[in-house]
Amino acid sequence: MKTFDVPINYRSPLISAIKKKRKEMDRMKKDFSPTLLDFGPLRIFLARHFGFCYGVENAIDIAFKTIEENKGKRIFLLSEMIHNPQVNQDLKSLGVNFLQDTSGKQITPFEELTAEDIVLIPAFGTTLQIEKKLKDIGIAIENYDTTCPFVEKVWNRSEIIAKNSYTIIIHGKPQHEETRATFSHASANAPSVVVRDMEQARQLSKYITGEKSASFFYDEFKNQYSEGFNVDKDLERIGVVNQTTMLASDTQAIADFLKDVMVEKHQLTEENVRERFADTRDTLCYATNDNQSAVTGMLQTNADLAIVVGGYNSSNTSHLVELCEEQLPTFYINSEEKILSAQTIMHYDFHTRMELITKNYLPGSEPVSILITSGASCPDALVEGVIKKLAGFFPASNSINAMTEQFTD
Repeated sequence: MKTFDVPINYRSPLISAIKKKRKEMDRMKKDFSPTLLDFGPLRIFLARHFGFCYGVENAIDIAFKTIEENKGKRIFLLSEMIHNPQVNQDLKSLGVNFLQDTSGKQITPFEELTAEDIVLIPAFGTTLQIEKKLKDIGIAIENYDTTCPFVEKVWNRSEIIAKNSYTIIIHGKPQHEETRATFSHASANAPSVVVRDMEQARQLSKYITGEKSASFFYDEFKNQYSEGFNVDKDLERIGVVNQTTMLASDTQAIADFLKDVMVEKHQLTEENVRERFADTRDTLCYATNDNQSAVTGMLQTNADLAIVVGGYNSSNTSHLVELCEEQLPTFYINSEEKILSAQTIMHYDFHTRMELITKNYLPGSEPVSILITSGASCPDALVEGVIKKLAGFFPASNSINAMTEQFTD
């Protein structure tokens, strides 16, 4: 697989050594058990897969090379490069300006751009409408497009099934940059509708079966369907694709559910099911699958709590938190700075979108066992920072250097 030039300050000698060792021992990636870091009074179980994925490293590589090779030029990011505050702040500190926020609200008007400017397209991709605006100005976006290859795979798959007259059902968060981009590309080729979760899929199924009158659809799915969408005609043949950072199990469950609805309505057999339902399982992102499977494997270990590290607006990170929350106390933080002391932690509740402070989050008896993972846009250096901070609360702990040496033997 291609390697990328990622800034050294995002790397971690400890995490790099662990990942290298685990890869050597498990090249087929069939072992999802966590890695034990035994500090003595503190035992940390690190997820088998976590941190920067291929798409994120690709985006960071392109962004920093663009800055280095274009000194003196104005460089803009269409929106956040990835959902990590440290990376985006680093880019800002190097003079990169943002055109939009994550919701699509304009910060710098397109009218202020010139053909001499550089605009980086983020890893989430962008809409066809925005691509056209930039090209009309004369900006060569193809040279600075960091769209994740796995996002593009979803677009390509959507185009293929659209050519076979399927309507595209997109499982995603309607306001997320990636879903907006995927919706734009999908709806250019076929009728398209976004469902945010299984509940919306169930409601959509009632329009498929005729249980609900088509007239209600346009209010219920407002801003989630393509122009000219015809409920009576456009739900006869469907295929499901996804925002790549959603829970893979949720996307599969929605696809399986809608497939069953189509089978029952049209009395299909396994041999002719594709007449009404497209097979799109190959659009699930490998990194999303691996990171989520690693959390499931990690949760087989008895522990006192879990810590998940990542940006608070990161979709894939929030789903890792969701998985951990089902089993044990979970603290979602974006850096070691949120660990205020051995008694107090500040953490994010993504359900209420508020930061909370929890006292006495560490148990009083030793050894303390903690599960740790991070999102796909989180630098490994932040994870090492969290490990160091926690180990510092236990004076008898083994050192980080000794731990690193253990995995480099």
